[in-house]
Amino acid sequence: MPAISFQSVSKAYPSPRGPQGSTFLALDQVSLNIEEGEFFGLLGPNGAGKTTMISILAGLTRATGGSVSVLGSDVQKDFAQARRKLGVVPQELVFDPFFNVREALRIQSGYFGIKNNDAWIDELLESLGLTDKANANMRALSGGMKRRVLVAQALVHKPPVIVLDEPTAGVDVELRQTLWHFVAKLNKQGSTVLLTTHYLEEAEALCGRIAMLKTGRIVALDKTSDLLKNASSNVLRFKIDSELPAHLLGKARVTGRVVQLPAHDALEIEQYLTAVREAGLVAQDVEIRKADLEDVFLDVMTQNKDSVHSVGATA
Repeated sequence: MPAISFQSVSKAYPSPRGPQGSTFLALDQVSLNIEEGEFFGLLGPNGAGKTTMISILAGLTRATGGSVSVLGSDVQKDFAQARRKLGVVPQELVFDPFFNVREALRIQSGYFGIKNNDAWIDELLESLGLTDKANANMRALSGGMKRRVLVAQALVHKPPVIVLDEPTAGVDVELRQTLWHFVAKLNKQGSTVLLTTHYLEEAEALCGRIAMLKTGRIVALDKTSDLLKNASSNVLRFKIDSELPAHLLGKARVTGRVVQLPAHDALEIEQYLTAVREAGLVAQDVEIRKADLEDVFLDVMTQNKDSVHSVGATA
């Protein structure tokens, strides 16, 4: 039995741009099974449909078509059981300003009918570096500390399936390390983890399998190791002080002074460097590296050009 199952799931919204009565497909026939015990990554650009998938999974949004289940419990037909099996860490910092951290976790336990949960709450506080903040009001916490409390709230009822929607967006390195150490431990103990993130190095390090979503459709789905193995090239990386020649710009990923170009063989590397020299530029700190998940992601997104899925106005 899959831990999470999406079967032919679609979600349509009224189109803000099309004629009256037309709809926009945020998800288009998405099918995906995540097995028990997996650490699974769901990647995609902004607007790809990741948060829509998680909202449907959490019961916050109804799918237009298809079905979604958590460990066999349909998220609509058997919503109470599905909610008990699921812990979701949302993107937004949502908190109740009238309670301290420990009270917030006790109240969250009460939502699931769990009494005398202080031993697990203490473990969560310690594991997430919140012990010294247990009696602090939620309003007094920094953004990073609020993020830690959201993680604790998602885990307070010991759900077997954990969903992390951009959990490290805008947080410091310490929180990232603390969070990933704790979540990796839960995963080793049998918890299933679904992660969405724009930090692709995190997904590469943590996720055993990855799906890539674009304009509401899955455009890649494989083991992380196989996605990297199938990458078609190495990457030539160097720094320059001026703009690249025009014929290289279309192939390059440029970040400030840093230029990265896909390179299939030694001849292509030499051609790139020759073009740079002939343009009167000096390539500094030249290195060649293996393609990483970010390179694979950009390649997949480039191959699958944007398309807007819309349905015409109904009679």
